[in-house]
Amino acid sequence: MCGIAGFWRPGAAVDEACLGRMAAAIAHRGPDYQGVWSDESAGIGLTHRRLSILDLSPAGHQPMLSASGRYVIAFNGEIYNHLDLRAELPGNACRGHSDTETLLMAFESWGVEATLKKSVGMFAVALWDRETRTLTLARDRLGEKPLYYGWQKGVLLFGSELKALKAHPAFVGEIDRDALTLFLRHNAIPAPYSIYKDIYKLLPGTYWQISLDAHVTHGGVFKTYWSAREVAERGQKTPFAGSDDEARDALESVLGQSVAGQMLADVPLGAFLSGGVDSSTIVALMQARSDRPVKTFTIGFNEAGYNEAEHAHAVARHLGTEHTELYVKPEEARAVIPLLPGLYDEPFADSSQIPTFLVSRLARSHVTVSLSGDGGDELFGGYNRYFWAQNIWRRMGWLPQSVRAALAGVLTTLPPTAWNSAFKRFDCLLPARLRYANPGDKLHKLADILAVRSPEEIYWGLVSHWAQPAQIVKDAIEPPTVLTDATRWADVPDLAHRMMYLDTVTYLPDDILTKVDRAAMGVSLETRMPLLDHRVLEFAWTLPLAMKVRNGQSKWLLRQVLYRHVPKELIERPKMGFGIPLDVWLRGPLRDWAETLLNPGRLEAEGFFHAAPIQQKWREHVAGQRNWSYHLWDVLMYQQWLGEA
Repeated sequence: MCGIAGFWRPGAAVDEACLGRMAAAIAHRGPDYQGVWSDESAGIGLTHRRLSILDLSPAGHQPMLSASGRYVIAFNGEIYNHLDLRAELPGNACRGHSDTETLLMAFESWGVEATLKKSVGMFAVALWDRETRTLTLARDRLGEKPLYYGWQKGVLLFGSELKALKAHPAFVGEIDRDALTLFLRHNAIPAPYSIYKDIYKLLPGTYWQISLDAHVTHGGVFKTYWSAREVAERGQKTPFAGSDDEARDALESVLGQSVAGQMLADVPLGAFLSGGVDSSTIVALMQARSDRPVKTFTIGFNEAGYNEAEHAHAVARHLGTEHTELYVKPEEARAVIPLLPGLYDEPFADSSQIPTFLVSRLARSHVTVSLSGDGGDELFGGYNRYFWAQNIWRRMGWLPQSVRAALAGVLTTLPPTAWNSAFKRFDCLLPARLRYANPGDKLHKLADILAVRSPEEIYWGLVSHWAQPAQIVKDAIEPPTVLTDATRWADVPDLAHRMMYLDTVTYLPDDILTKVDRAAMGVSLETRMPLLDHRVLEFAWTLPLAMKVRNGQSKWLLRQVLYRHVPKELIERPKMGFGIPLDVWLRGPLRDWAETLLNPGRLEAEGFFHAAPIQQKWREHVAGQRNWSYHLWDVLMYQQWLGEA
């Protein structure tokens, strides 16, 4: 895990001191070594910050030249099957045992696309071909590793984080108001957009090649080497035909293979453990492959409804891990807020970014690499919206829109806190699958989507924060995304699978993976996600929906694997998000901070937002009439970021 950056301006002198500044801006991604390389005749420079994981010797330093001298690489990530690739390569005259050197050898022997297709891992790559004077930028299949690029004053800039690009004197940094509307809708800015005009995120599963001639016209060729859509469609057309037991064995085999590959490291390694299905499965498979207790980490909160630490402790005790837990006081969590703009570089408002940073910081005090359970929800039907959207449409889609609108009005007559109290009284009478955390918020969310015209619109409503963000941002038009273009959706036979696909190509890389990467790399911790091995994903897409969601239970097949290692009673409980009591904090200890950032005069003077609709939500939230914490957090995170941009 590292950080990369560079720039290319043919015919111009290469300022290596500037390369050094770009690298220094992302030193947290690689505190162990800084390297620069430049070709004055081509006007290109690469830089790299190293977090040493494999081959800790200088033989693993980057930027790295191939044995022939033709290729130069700056690489961020891990190639988990690099030893298998190395065994396939001719010659095998290696200087060290790093996966970076394996990649270089593969690029030279097999070419770019063939190498990318053979590689199992997470990565962002900048590869310079000195012979053809061609630059290749590539990103892993699911988007675990970030890669920004863009033209600024005739210079091509690229890097792992925006702060590296901002360190170059050509960087302009004009805020893109249209992208800001997407941020208000999704609490993150989806690829390929960024908060800045003319700066983009490379899409997952793609690479971009640009030659000297194409540089003149700001051109180049984008190619897709792996398509989640093709995987989903192919898997559902040729479904797994075995029994439940055979499916369980097959899943444990492919997931175990992934876990084993991701345990490869020359530094201390551990895992995040929440006690939920995903992280417990990963830790169980790790422990089954380890001759010593796996180091596991969790944080806890004393607030009811937000604490998973006790469940994680029970799973850790059963598996025999070396478990570390830290109960965080509210003021410690709130102290992270000033750090967020620097961590995320552009506005980002998934409030679980706070506990994610805290558990990463805890883990980093003991290990350099931590495995995570991210990806299970998208692959195996874990989100409540997969149940909600289908059930809502099946039960209410036949009603006239006017009737559904009236029902929505009934649901919003009580504030969420009142609904929460009402549900709590009857918790003991409700089946486990109906015991949701914060049911009042979910009922108000339901009210917002009752008057839709199609089940897909229900999903759109469930994944949206501000419903009409272009009415909030001044002089802006909301750009198109995968979610607004049905021609880009996977052709799969049921709504739940369509939602899983859309989450996989949007919410997962733009929110979840961004959140984890920046929080963990902010403390120089490498995170790995075995569930996102593309071979696991490809197998998951062959499974029929009944093997993912059965009798109202999510992640059914993944649970069957887990129950071979952990008793069911330690896992069975209502799904709990990894969050903080944001709604309560905004009415209490964060109120003064929020009111300063949301001051109407300030909003109007800065010129990005219409203040009136924001103020209305703020008043309703403070009064306890509605829980607008997610909407408000979006605006607050932008305001906090703007103050430091």
